[in-house]
Amino acid sequence: MTAPKKGRASIINPKLDARRVRIGAQPIIWSNDDFFELGEATSLEQCLSEMKAAGYAGTELGHKFPSDRTALKKVLAKHELELVSGWHSTYLASKDFESEKRDFLRHLDVLEAMGSKVAIAAECTGRTYNIADRPMGRGSCSGVLDREGWEKICTGLEAFAKLARDRNMKLVYHPHMGTVIETRTEIDRLLDAAKSVWLLADTGHFFFAGIEPIKMIRDYRARIAHVHLKNVRRAVVEDAVSRRLSFRDAVKRGVFTIPGDEGIDYVPIFRVLAEEQYEGWMVVEAEQDPAQAPPLEYARRARAYIKTIAGV
Repeated sequence: MTAPKKGRASIINPKLDARRVRIGAQPIIWSNDDFFELGEATSLEQCLSEMKAAGYAGTELGHKFPSDRTALKKVLAKHELELVSGWHSTYLASKDFESEKRDFLRHLDVLEAMGSKVAIAAECTGRTYNIADRPMGRGSCSGVLDREGWEKICTGLEAFAKLARDRNMKLVYHPHMGTVIETRTEIDRLLDAAKSVWLLADTGHFFFAGIEPIKMIRDYRARIAHVHLKNVRRAVVEDAVSRRLSFRDAVKRGVFTIPGDEGIDYVPIFRVLAEEQYEGWMVVEAEQDPAQAPPLEYARRARAYIKTIAGV
């Protein structure tokens, strides 16, 4: 990869406000949360020390983090990192609401104790992305939800958003490949029905799902409360979609990469967010095989690119 030209930074006017925007990294760069063999040997200590060395201010939860809040706070403090948020799987369409509510409240307890300001949720009823050999393509979960299922998700997330708001947090919904809310139509339907729910703008998952990231960000600029800076390799996306590869196989073949590597043009994305005076975290989330993409190298390259292009 060639370094971005410094002159390109002037394309963005205004730049993102460093007083409003902070940059974090997802531990999935080092150790995959769905397919443990990817980064299995990488310790949490290595992950967090390299994350800090690469210039990041915060992280999201991963499967190697301690579940005890005191221990979690201690390990984050050791590396001078903040807890940005953490993924929470909901099963509102298929499980009892009260049990789902209890699980979500326990998740909020952890986030609140760590000072997080956003809570990430994704409906995982009928998901396919976590099944290692399951062909996926686009729309692999289309038809899973009936009308009642949609109502349960929308009303449930609306209720969860209010619970989060009571803790001074925003509930951000994460559209994700291989889930029931993946396509533009599905995202629109959810956000139209659940007015209190904010959008997590994951550029990589948008692109993989056939959505132009800049269009989504322009259209929902006022509803975006969290950003995942996940890039794609276009040729691998095309191959994965045409051959209906499993999500695991697509990841191992390098479907995702870091901002500035190739694929998505982040200049107009940063411009729109700057114009909207976006305030919050942007988290680099390059889900790759760490044996093929050395995490520290990629984390540093991504951080340098964001600083050069967006000024934060």
